[in-house]
Amino acid sequence: QVQLVESGGGLVQAGDSLRLSCAASGGTFALLTMGWFRQSPGKEREFVGTIGWSSISTYYADSVMGRFTISRDNAKNSMYLQMNNLKPEYTAFYYCAAHPSRAFPLLRGYAYWGQGTQVTVTS
Repeated sequence: QVQLVESGGGLVQAGDSLRLSCAASGGTFALLTMGWFRQSPGKEREFVGTIGWSSISTYYADSVMGRFTISRDNAKNSMYLQMNNLKPEYTAFYYCAAHPSRAFPLLRGYAYWGQGTQVTVTS
């Protein structure tokens, strides 16, 4: 069983940057494909991006391409989401997810989820 804990959310202004972290425990992190998702009030949870086990491969939703960067540190069992030039429409709960597979890119079907961290972007 893999446990995931997100951190780093907060209240920022449009144009600011924010870095989210996802700490994993209970599994072999290097064997997991990791992903970020977000959910705004009244909307379905949507895919943000994913990173393969080796950190070489990343894949992003079109809506965040060029603004968001996903990275991971297998030695620290952690994944990160660097968000730059934030916009108010990025306000959402951000979730990290993990799946015990090397399938890539993985846009859905993740087995493990964190509780989420709130990101609020004001104009």
